[in-house]
Amino acid sequence: MSARIPTLSRTREDRVLAGVLGGVARRFDANPTLVRAVFVVLSVVSAAFPGLLVYLLLWLLMPEGEE
Repeated sequence: MSARIPTLSRTREDRVLAGVLGGVARRFDANPTLVRAVFVVLSVVSAAFPGLLVYLLLWLLMPEGEE
């Protein structure tokens, strides 16, 4: 028996804006608040990490979850 791994999709329950980072956190079994904090810090600190563009692309490409 193998445990079902959640697919990478936007979440409806743990959503702040579009549910992208909540879905990433659910997929990798991480704390959504921590994922959001790391994403914001990387976006602000690093000029090589275009956070807003990445978020918008994920919003467009990730399907919305069924839950």
